[in-house]
Amino acid sequence: MKTCKLFCAVLILLGTTACARSTSLDSISKKVVFIIVDGVSADQLKTAKTPYLDSIGILGSYSDAYVGGAAGTYSQTPTISAVGYNSLLTGTWANKHNVWGNGIKAPNYHYPTIFKLYKDQRPKGTIGVFSSWLDNRTKLVGDGLDETENIKVDYFFDGLEHDTINYPHDKERNFMKLIDYTVADHAAKTILEKAPDVSWVYLEFPDDMGHGYGDSDRFYAAVQFEDMLVGKIWNAIKKREKAHEEEWLLVVTTDHGRTAENGKHHGGQTDRERSTWIVTNTKHTNTYFKNHVPAIVDILPTMTDFLAVEVPIDLKREWDGVSLIRAVDAIDFKAQKEKRNLVLTWKALSKGMAKIYVSGTNNFKSGGKDDYKLFTAIATEKEKVSIPLNKVPKGFCKLVLETPNTILNTWIVEN
Repeated sequence: MKTCKLFCAVLILLGTTACARSTSLDSISKKVVFIIVDGVSADQLKTAKTPYLDSIGILGSYSDAYVGGAAGTYSQTPTISAVGYNSLLTGTWANKHNVWGNGIKAPNYHYPTIFKLYKDQRPKGTIGVFSSWLDNRTKLVGDGLDETENIKVDYFFDGLEHDTINYPHDKERNFMKLIDYTVADHAAKTILEKAPDVSWVYLEFPDDMGHGYGDSDRFYAAVQFEDMLVGKIWNAIKKREKAHEEEWLLVVTTDHGRTAENGKHHGGQTDRERSTWIVTNTKHTNTYFKNHVPAIVDILPTMTDFLAVEVPIDLKREWDGVSLIRAVDAIDFKAQKEKRNLVLTWKALSKGMAKIYVSGTNNFKSGGKDDYKLFTAIATEKEKVSIPLNKVPKGFCKLVLETPNTILNTWIVEN
């Protein structure tokens, strides 16, 4: 009898241990790092020597990309640094997030950043900002501000641009090279030892070399230097994955391109100024990423999908980007007036049904909710529908296309 009881106890113990081991193996912790290397157009990246970025792209995925919103429309966005950062952080163009220049005068925090979305759902989660520009944390993320409900960045390393003793400023701005190295080194160490759940690393040096020297050997040397810093962070991620039960998503991109004539400037809407790129360590990118040109605003939905962050539908109806790692049913949703109709068009990537919603309000901008009404349901593959103008709010309206996997929006803005 005692032998039987002992045997049963051993079986229970072994079963419990096996169950615990199985649960442990299944519960892989997911973490995200995104890196912005400032001011490198897609053609410049391909010209420079970037062995680390090349290897990440071969292991995972690469695509040309763009910034700047829809040129010539209500969402046209300056190809300026802080503007590009905030488009990534919020998944929206400047007409929504309201950052129009590097002064960052009045960000609209009703369009939350990836950090706010993550912390709202997982208050005990950790976030990190490692930046060669202090304003990224204090103004864009809004660390400790009432407007962001006092979000706190758990790990940060920034503000070195104000330290003129350890980083004496020179006209050639080589001090930024040392700052970038120090920032990347600290980021890699923190990732390896503390593993924040969501981290942003910002590196400035190539943009400074672009403004000073344009398309030149000095600029391309700066890009190669930044590639080495990306490699330092990438190696830290690989060590974490090997030593812990973690899965990391790395996304590396830039905030704008450069002018075509000499590469010294940016801010406008030329093809080269709008030209960017995305490198990621995941192979699990969708057909949109592989066969089309994604935008910087697509990175936020990608990160929330990877982290399984639930996003309210009201916010998804404001996003200007779509995920790069889950199925996307349609892209390029547009509206144009033709005679007495408003003609809506889109590009279908799969078959199914789409619903079209219309709203004449913009209450989301001030923290409220918009009143959407269903206009019609249509097969996604039709790629076109007309709405009589007398059924559309005058002056301003929002239009939303919703499919099982995708939510797209476009606006009609008069004057």
